Amino acid sequence: MYIYDHYDKTLLEERVAQFRRQTESYLAGHLSDDEFLPLRLQNGLYIQRLAPMLRINIPYGMLSSAQLRKLAHITRTYDKGYAHFTTRQNIQLNWPQLEEVPDILAELAEVEMHAIQSSGSCIRNITSDEFAGMSSDETEDPRPWCEIVRQWSTLHPEFAFLPRKFKIAITGSETDRAATQVHDIGLQIIKNDAGETGFRVLVGGGLGRTPVIGTVIKEFLPAIHLLTYLDAILRVYNRYGRRDNKYKARIKILVKAWTPEVFAKKVDAEWLHAKDGPATLTLEEIARAKSFFTAPDYLSQESFNPNSDNSISSELPVPFMRWRDRNVRPHKIPGYCGVFLSLKPTGVAPGDVTERQLEAIANLADRFSFGEVRVTHQQNVVLADVKTSDLADLWREAKDMGFATPNIGTLTDMICCPGGDFCSLANAKSIPVAEALQRRFDDMDYLYDIGDVSLNISGCMNACGHHHVGNIGVLGVDKKGQEFYQIQLGGSAGTNATLGNVLGPSFFANEVSDVIEKILQTYVDHRIDGEQFIDTQRRIGMAPFKECIYAKAA
Repeated sequence: MYIYDHYDKTLLEERVAQFRRQTESYLAGHLSDDEFLPLRLQNGLYIQRLAPMLRINIPYGMLSSAQLRKLAHITRTYDKGYAHFTTRQNIQLNWPQLEEVPDILAELAEVEMHAIQSSGSCIRNITSDEFAGMSSDETEDPRPWCEIVRQWSTLHPEFAFLPRKFKIAITGSETDRAATQVHDIGLQIIKNDAGETGFRVLVGGGLGRTPVIGTVIKEFLPAIHLLTYLDAILRVYNRYGRRDNKYKARIKILVKAWTPEVFAKKVDAEWLHAKDGPATLTLEEIARAKSFFTAPDYLSQESFNPNSDNSISSELPVPFMRWRDRNVRPHKIPGYCGVFLSLKPTGVAPGDVTERQLEAIANLADRFSFGEVRVTHQQNVVLADVKTSDLADLWREAKDMGFATPNIGTLTDMICCPGGDFCSLANAKSIPVAEALQRRFDDMDYLYDIGDVSLNISGCMNACGHHHVGNIGVLGVDKKGQEFYQIQLGGSAGTNATLGNVLGPSFFANEVSDVIEKILQTYVDHRIDGEQFIDTQRRIGMAPFKECIYAKAA
């Protein structure tokens, strides 16, 4: 993983000192709320419903055990003992005191972490695939390229005040696990016929009030031109993006208004001025970035004793077998695997983690996965380099800390934003709906019979819970001061992403679980052998689900 050099550390130290002065000036009354707003936002600080919220970047989802322990200490010292992993590989503190935020940022800097540009109208945290570097379907590890883009975008003077927030995701795999199609810019690493590395470039994706699937504007961008082409895209957006209406300010609105073809031509014209300029990547710089992401010290295949592989012992209990089948993924290195630590046990808000659990994850990472973990878009954690012979021991320890719920990919592995319990933008609460669904569908046999299905919950149209791309999406809406919930079906966030369609009129909170149960029963009644929920829904359409849900009420 990337190690900060002298320049990185100096930048962080100066940024912390700057924000400390700004915070002191605000608290002393020398800065107004409007003057302090852009300053706090570009340091990750929001003012939420009940308290400030600090969003901390986790670039491309990677954390070391030392960083986890620092987060545990910060959560225990400055907050209420828990934190929240988001859908964009960040972690949030929901209860920091404003006057203590500079102290938190100073402590984060000690372990090469920060909150710079985790909010505001700028380029946000660069995200990627939680299985980067260990997946057999990769064209190339995307993490060095994420780091190159992160360094380019951090405090970029030209793009500090864009028309609206801007999000970039990079994948190196054939299967899109980074949701690149619903980002402002999505980059997929590919090879051309000559075997050269490049990028397929998508623009104009995003969720929120106007959900859009991104469009390819460059089929093959040579790798050395990555930053110059990104410069061209951002300059076109910065110049022509709307600033008169924040609901129409995202790049997706500009691309849609112009058409992708026109937008691509504008970018190419801008690119002519920068294509071979100073931002052109050298082979030396690319090699430098890649040097930080070398493979761990894996054991050779000959070093493994087949008789020691207790992960396949018939004497192990059924709960372990279920966990292994659901929470363990293949690795490109024989004898290793990737393991999900589920943060979705019944009764816990999806993505929430306590300070004790953060320390426990650090201990598990040190013992089982070379001291590193990955944060996922689904609000879980992955140990990416676990020996298969260690699985039983890992399962026992994970179970003791509440990480061994065998539900990855099932209905209860849901995405959920903090909603109205915390967020000042939310129209409705999300967490109580999630908990009701967890309790209703707590039967693992039933969940396994249903199979893979994604359920995403957002408390408002900003779609922090990615409800548009859930197989089942739940959106909180406000109707004359009352909280209602709209249901959508048919979304997906992976390869060939799709947006869900609204089922019909919305429901009260206490009706949502019953509605979801009827939706699942409709799926069971219509599925054919081998079909997952999304396959059946696409084949039969919306009508059978609507009939089941609304017919009697009509």
